[in-house]
Formats: sequence, C-alpha cells, structure tokens
Amino acid sequence: MKEYNWDERNVITMPGEIALHTEDLHVFYGDNEAIKGVDLEFEKNKITALIGPSGCGKSTYLRSLNRMNDGIASARVNGKIMYKDVDVNASNIDVYEMRKRIGMVFQRPNPFSKSIRDNITFALKQHGMRDKQQLEEVVETSLKQAALWDQVKDNLDKSALALSGGQQQRLCIARAIAMKPDILLLDEPASALDPISTGTVEETLVQLKENYTIIIVTHNMQQAARISDYTAFFYLGHVIEYDETAKIFTRPKIQATEDYVSGHFG
Repeated sequence: MKEYNWDERNVITMPGEIALHTEDLHVFYGDNEAIKGVDLEFEKNKITALIGPSGCGKSTYLRSLNRMNDGIASARVNGKIMYKDVDVNASNIDVYEMRKRIGMVFQRPNPFSKSIRDNITFALKQHGMRDKQQLEEVVETSLKQAALWDQVKDNLDKSALALSGGQQQRLCIARAIAMKPDILLLDEPASALDPISTGTVEETLVQLKENYTIIIVTHNMQQAARISDYTAFFYLGHVIEYDETAKIFTRPKIQATEDYVSGHFG
C-alpha cells in the first residue's frame, strides 16, 4: 500500500456566493476521529462532489452538515457548520427546522409506505399546511423538478413502493425539495440504480442546481466528472484537494488525488 503525505493539501476558496461552509470540523465516533479539521466552502447553485476511498470520511462529513450524526450515541461533532451566518452545529439550533433548509437524500430509495401524493405532502401537513390547492401545487411542482411528474401524474394515489428504483429515488428527491430547502445533500443517490436510472437522476440534479446548492457523495468517478462543478478529495479524514472538477480530473496538484482519479490508488 502506497503511503501518501496528507499534510500536503490544496483547497481553493470559492469565487462566488457561499451557501454553506465548515470551519475546523472534527467528527469523533468514540475515540476514533473520522473527520480531522475540515475547512470547506460550498458555492451557491453549484454541484460539489465528495470523493475518496471507502472509510475516508466523506459520508460522515456529509451527514454532519445537517446533524444526521446526532442519533449516533458515540458521535461527537466539534467545529462550525455555517449556514446564513448561523452555526448549524450549535446546541441551541432547532434541528427539525434546520433540516427543512438543508435536505438529505440517502443511498437507497426510502419512500414512505404511502401513496406518491402522501410522500410529498406528509411533512408539509406535519408543519401545518392544510390548504388542498396549495398542497397539490407543491406536489406538482416538486415532482416536475424531480423529473417524475409526467410518469406519475395520473397515478398519484398509487403506492410509492410500486415505483421502480430510479423513480423511487426521484420521488425521495421530490419529497426533499417539497420543503423548499436551499441545500440538498445526497449520499450515493445512484449507487443502487441501473445505468439508465442513474443517468436520469444525474440529469435531474444538473437541472436542480438552478434552484439549489447540491453536495453529493459518490464512488463513481465518471458521475463526479459528469455532473459536478467542484470536487473535494477526502483521504483519512482530511480534505487533500478541492478544486474545479475539470482540474481535479485532468491536472490535480496532489499525487494522491491523481492516483485516486486515475485508478492507481493504494
């Protein structure tokens, strides 16, 4: 196994408006430090891919951005997660409200065991939205944004579990954006899908960045190269290199990054 000097790093500063950034972020599971002082900025209305070998911390980092590590008994998160001048990691944050602004879509499609319509409206009703016309408008808008409306508009009362895997994942994206978040976090959203469904999800994400800031964890190098504007390479809990995706994949500055994206890592 080749050894790399992870003290050598190259992390750019974003040129545009910042939607979210972390300052000296550390994540511990018991005594194990999974994330080691990560400073990253995410530019608004861009897609940022987080890449790196298994166990490098990229999913742990992503989950910390909307406090998904809170439910893990041994987890401890130190440092700042700044969103609109508010530290998301502060103890007095209303996590439920914050997750309306920073939504998450998981690796495997996880629609509720309800109708397609109810998957979209369930959380909205929980937040007090009762107007039927308003709810129907949100259903249509979010399904259109997730590129699913034309396929399901005549079957909104059908069980979401009857949809294909790719359709279920796009329904989960629609469910997240129904809450009108600013930021969408996606953890390997296409890893359980076939190539055609993967392509559809990717096209959906590229369209969504007009209205959302998207941060995606992926093991798929081609996917990162195809859809992301920026790419961060994680290794052993550190961000080794962060730059425009085209530069990461064609002329990276760090040897570990070059080896990883070219398939010669390890």
